[in-house]
Parts: sequence; structure tokens; C-alpha cells
Amino acid sequence: MDRVTPEDFAALLTPEGRALLDSLHDYDPARELAVATRLRREHPAALVSAALGQARLRQRAVAKFGAEDAGRMYFTPGGGEMATRASVATYRAGRLAALGVRSVADLCCGIGGDALALARLGIRVLAVDRDPLTVAVARANAEALGLAELIEVREADVTAVDTAGYDAVFIDPARRGGRGRIFDPEGYSPPLSWAVAAARSAPYAAIKIAPGIPHEAVPAEAEAEWISDQGDVKEAVLWFGTEPGGVRATLLPGPRALRTADPLPDPAAGPVGRYLYEPDGAVIRAHLVAEVADQLGGRLIDPTIAYITADELRATPYATAYEITDVLPFGLKKLKALLRERGVGILTVKKRGSAIEPEELRKKVKPQGPHSATVILTRVDGAPSMLIGGPVTGR
Repeated sequence: MDRVTPEDFAALLTPEGRALLDSLHDYDPARELAVATRLRREHPAALVSAALGQARLRQRAVAKFGAEDAGRMYFTPGGGEMATRASVATYRAGRLAALGVRSVADLCCGIGGDALALARLGIRVLAVDRDPLTVAVARANAEALGLAELIEVREADVTAVDTAGYDAVFIDPARRGGRGRIFDPEGYSPPLSWAVAAARSAPYAAIKIAPGIPHEAVPAEAEAEWISDQGDVKEAVLWFGTEPGGVRATLLPGPRALRTADPLPDPAAGPVGRYLYEPDGAVIRAHLVAEVADQLGGRLIDPTIAYITADELRATPYATAYEITDVLPFGLKKLKALLRERGVGILTVKKRGSAIEPEELRKKVKPQGPHSATVILTRVDGAPSMLIGGPVTGR
């Protein structure tokens, strides 16, 4: 749906447009030229183009929204990429509902992913965005999922919206510009400073931010939460009205939350034990590796590396465990010989603190054989090292 105007999009919502889009539910993008040629015999070219673009976007959105919702929703190219994953939006809506929130001003609502999750919990939502096409798409999504009675979509500049009377404010500033991702929070649209001021004016508030935000940029009265889904860090959230100064790492599905208001000091480093633990990315971003190490009775393998080691195996949802069989100084010849000796043909390569790329190493050692192994390229007490082993299963 490239360069589609609000008028083009409106045509998709007509009976003809809906029927055309429904007919493309299972279409193969590889046959788009033939499909487009056939459809243009019966429908306007602009409508066919918009429908084909929308069908592609729906297919891409399945991973984020699930097949059922993605097959009914509408998207813009950028909006689908920037929208909150449904599992994360559902979790966040649940936190707000648990606080007793019954109404939310959703500022910078995009295509409405968060508004939909909130409304599904019975929360009344004012969804605001300044882009006319995005507003039209958000409104269509509310209607498509049967939530229009709870979601008011408004085209406006969020900085001019009066949020008084709402239990909470949710703000999702744009973090992409014409040159790609924006890393400076004051470069967000609107800037983080404006979002924080707006958050302070509400009983509760949540600001969605990039997970790479420096901890020193977090306001003292905010709770900072990093969220991962299926092991991938998706976003960070600044919460107001919850736990001032708190830090939380939340893992989905679950949710499982590791939180503290008084972080532990970094654990000491020591020799590699029988087990190595790789903390979830949300734990690392939240600077809660020390808390996991404390739970595991473990230590770091290097003061600058977020790998934990221990001599005994303990179950934890916050890290993946590997049983280590060999700890070697880095060396391709030595690694290649060891893998050949053990008949390793299925090689998983992980790295932290190493300049070697996994694919580069795989090409050079050329693993062959029926067995599998994991090699972890890292530093141990400052020295480039290779840890060989495999993931712990059945725990």
C-alpha cells in the first residue's frame, strides 16, 4: 500500500473494496503481476493497487498480530512495523487494568494496536494521531474488531490534546525519521521531555521508548521496564504512578517479572564452572544481571561480559543454561580439530565480547558429522576464549 492517500484507503472500505480485499486473503505475492492484471479488468487500477498492498501488509502482520486479527485489520507500511506486538500490548493493557484504569488517552496511537488491546479489557480509549491516513486506519481497525464503541479516534496534534479526566495517558513517540531510527530521546516526535511532562499530569502514565535508552535518562519518579517476548527484547516502558525508581525486566509469555528498587552491585568474576547462563536480553537491558547471578549462586566470567557461571545447575526463567565441557583460548585450528574429533556437524555459534561473526567462524571450521554442539565466543578474565558445550534440556 505504497503512497496510498486517505481517499484510496477509503475505497478499500466500500463494499467493492472489502470484497476485493477478502478475495486476496490467501493470494501468493509471487503471482502479483498476473493477479493484478486479472483484477484490473473488473476494478479500478488504484483500488487494485491499494488492495494488493494491503493484502501484503496483512500477511506480514500475522507474526505480530496473529492470523485472525491480521486478516481483519488494516495497516500502513510504517505503521505495521512500528505498532506494538499484540502480546506486549495485551500485557501492558493488563497492567493498566490491574491499576484500576478505566480510561486512557493513547497519544501517537498509530494504527491502534495498543488501543485495541486496552479496549478488549473494557477500557475506554481516546486514540490520537496527526496523520490523516493513520487515523483512518486506526478507526477502521476499531470497527473491524468490533471495538468502535470504546475507541474514539481523533486526528490532532497530541501536544494540543487535553487529557484531563482520563485515568491514564499512554504515549508512543515516533522513534524513526527520514534517516532511520532516532537514538536521542529528545529527537523523538514528540520529544521525551514533553512526554514526561504529559505523564506527570496524569494519575497513571506509560511511555513507550526504545530499549537502548540510557538508564541515566530515566526520570527519578518513573519505573523503568524492559520487555522481551520469546527471548527478543521488544521495547522499554517508563511507568508513572507505580513504583518510583523501580527497575523491572518482564519476560513474555508469562509474564515473568524480575524487579527491584535497589539493584545489587555487580557480582565478582571467577573461573568458568560447569554451567554457563545467558541472561534474557530484558534482564541485561534492565541491568539486573546481578540479581540473576544472586539467585543462581553464580559469578561473572569477566567483569565486562553478561555471562553468569556456576558449578551447580539451578532452574531460572531469566536465563538460558548451557553445560560447558571445554574452556579454551580462542583459536580456529584448535576448534576445528576438536569439532572434527567429536563429529560435530550441527554447530550453534554464540558471541558476546568477540569481534568474530558466527557465520564467518562456521565457514572457516566447516563442521561435519552427526553430532551437535554450541561454541560461545567471549572473554574470560579479559582473554579471548571459546566455551564449548550445549544447552541444558529437560529442566
